[in-house]
Amino acid sequence: MTLAHRKVALVTGAGSGIGRAAALHLAAAGFSVGLLGRTESELQAVAEEIKTASGSSKVLLADVSDEAAMRHAVAALVEDFGRLDVVVANAGVNGVWAPIDELKPSEWDDTIRINLRGTYLTVHASVPHLKAAGGGSIVIVSSINGTRTFTSPGATAYSVTKAGQLAMAQQLALELGRHRIRVNAVCPGEIETAIDENTDIRGREKTEVPVRFPAGDIPVTGGVAGSSDDVAALIGFLASDASRHITGTPVWIDGGQGLLR
Repeated sequence: MTLAHRKVALVTGAGSGIGRAAALHLAAAGFSVGLLGRTESELQAVAEEIKTASGSSKVLLADVSDEAAMRHAVAALVEDFGRLDVVVANAGVNGVWAPIDELKPSEWDDTIRINLRGTYLTVHASVPHLKAAGGGSIVIVSSINGTRTFTSPGATAYSVTKAGQLAMAQQLALELGRHRIRVNAVCPGEIETAIDENTDIRGREKTEVPVRFPAGDIPVTGGVAGSSDDVAALIGFLASDASRHITGTPVWIDGGQGLLR
């Protein structure tokens, strides 16, 4: 497949975890991939992996909550590759998990800013280019928290953003359907990523639901977390024409974890 005939995907939070896995998966499927994030060294490492596998990518340094930066990054991607077909809105943080009366307004705002505003700005900047391409697919990475389970101690701000992302996906699925743009939400359970590095948990004992399952909280695997590659494969399916009749749909990928809570 020549570069001129490649479809183009944008992946936010592409430097690590689910974003990295999704970018590599899409590149292997023949997409030219925009690698968007804030840590250049991580993005360059992913770009090098894609290049080594004879793929094509572009590093895009931007904060997803910065309107001007996102508009510029998406425009730069389209200028280089000529189009945009798939958007994976993955960037996000766990933020602070704390009892609601101890959660500071600034901590609440930080989680909302990155997870919800960031998703909005990603879609906002991308949709004109998807329309110009005659359609496409938007995949929003949400969570089982706030959409299927509500027992993570102190995760109110995080869960609200994840519920908001699902509502956004379903609302936009109707709005954008006439433009042949599909919008779906992937809702992972426990996945082996580095997101715990941006998690600050306080007062867990005050909010924790005291329930334990002896066989493990993830029935399918006996408690073993899923992998970023598992989620990337699902994202790849939703990005492809194989899912052409699926839109406005949350897909939980949690090994049955959410059914226990």
